[in-house]
Amino acid sequence: MGKVRIKQVRSGIDRPESQKRTLRALGFRKLNQVVEIEGTPQIMGMVHKVRHLVSIEKI
Repeated sequence: MGKVRIKQVRSGIDRPESQKRTLRALGFRKLNQVVEIEGTPQIMGMVHKVRHLVSIEKI
């Protein structure tokens, strides 16, 4: 697909454990952190799972 820039805009506190693990797997360690990763179908599925906690921008 191409690269995507993902920013964590909401906290993972008080969220289900699976969503916390998904944030960690995407590379987030703290709030407002930005990661740039390849937009594979697997990654986009992970982003879809936590779409209410992140913002997405295609590069």
